[in-house]
Amino acid sequence: MLIIKFILGLVPIIWLIIALTGLKMPGYKACGIAIVFAAAVALFYKHLPVVSVGTAFLEGVLSALWPIILVILAALFVYALTLETGAMEEIKAMLSSVSKDKRVLGLIIGWGFGCFMEGMAGFGTAVAIPASILVALNFDPIPTVLALLIVNSTPTAFGSVGVPTTSLASATGLAANVLSMNTVRIEVLLMALSPFLFVIVIGGGFKALKGMIPFTLIASASFVIPNFIIGSFIGPELPDIIGSIVSMILMILVALKMKDKEVPAEYLVGGNGEAQKELNLDVNSALRAWSPFILIFVLLLFTSKLFPFINGPLSKIASQINIYVGEGATPTGFTWINTPGVWIILSGIIGGLIQGASIGKILGVLVNTVKKNVKTIVTICSVLATAKIMVHSGMTTDVADVLVAVTGRFYPLFSPMVGVLGAFVTGSGTSTGVLFGPLQSASATQLGLSPEWLCSANSLGAGVGKMISPSNIALATASAGLAGRENEILSGIFKYCILFAVVGGIICF
Repeated sequence: MLIIKFILGLVPIIWLIIALTGLKMPGYKACGIAIVFAAAVALFYKHLPVVSVGTAFLEGVLSALWPIILVILAALFVYALTLETGAMEEIKAMLSSVSKDKRVLGLIIGWGFGCFMEGMAGFGTAVAIPASILVALNFDPIPTVLALLIVNSTPTAFGSVGVPTTSLASATGLAANVLSMNTVRIEVLLMALSPFLFVIVIGGGFKALKGMIPFTLIASASFVIPNFIIGSFIGPELPDIIGSIVSMILMILVALKMKDKEVPAEYLVGGNGEAQKELNLDVNSALRAWSPFILIFVLLLFTSKLFPFINGPLSKIASQINIYVGEGATPTGFTWINTPGVWIILSGIIGGLIQGASIGKILGVLVNTVKKNVKTIVTICSVLATAKIMVHSGMTTDVADVLVAVTGRFYPLFSPMVGVLGAFVTGSGTSTGVLFGPLQSASATQLGLSPEWLCSANSLGAGVGKMISPSNIALATASAGLAGRENEILSGIFKYCILFAVVGGIICF
């Protein structure tokens, strides 16, 4: 009976792996079919009423549209608008003035700025915005997406100003600061290795580390040390934000000092042995070019929980809507104003006006952005619909329960895999914590282990699982102009997910 529950609970996931890696099926088709498999198991094995399956599907679609797809379209809109106004050429020139080495720029933008976006906003911005900038700098899209998915894994627990960890604390009744302390201790090794893997992946192998070890070590230590200290002694809200700011400042200062160092032709920004041309830009031109991204930084900062007198009132402009009608139904929350996608779109519109674009042109870019990403929208809606059906029918908890029963005292070795499973299905560190945190806590109590430790292992697994989540992969491919090539990304990233999960399991054990 246990085996049947386990296998049937995994049917949609097994299908997605086969479809995306074996059959090379586009994401929007594979994920659409996954809904059918999930619904079939829910209806005929779990005996979920038709109306419950239907409303679970609707809940998933609406949850995908707001805020996940909103964030994706917002990030792509800002990128497309900077291309339309010519600002991206100026941004590329300025970045080239910091360094002509794509490994250095990759770390500054993908690791430093990406971790900052994760800490401030989350919801895919940490992959979407850096991916669009790096591809505009002529980085190879496939390795760029792979590298970004890798480095976006461990910061997840402290993303969105600590929401995944504080939500986990609320779901389990455990102290957020204790969870934070355990999480940084579990993640520190993998977090420290992430920048090195980033360089290896974007540079085409270990040879890319030649001459880059000191700089990569600085990139790693300047983020990990503040992250570890703040996570251990202050709490989950600031580790990513402070760590990324310190890291970006140090990386830029060091990059400027090593600017005249000869760069191998294959690593020159622009490719083909030619560096990007530099432009003579004054301060006003620089501010104008960067204005959308500066506004994103400012708006996300001042509307975050760091400023409760702003965040509080704005966050109350929200709705709790009863969508799912089955057993254990809870209202689905929608925050209408204080959500990253809204601020990113607003930043794009204001930035576009600053750059001289007309309202008509700005709206035209926005409409075209939506039209170009219909398949991505279908993919992510399908993934979330599948996830909601699996969650409400109990398929995900079936899989986790069997894993606990089979592994026994060795469960800590496999506990991150529960988080990986949750993130694969939901694409969200927050949802994974809320979904499986209580299970991890109960399992720890049953086995006489620390609930905080296993819940933190779940947080690690959630970040690692985001690497292979179809919704995250769809977001990343759309941002890098690779829509429809999700199978290539999943095939390439799978080994890194397994590596992180195995190392994480050993650490947790």
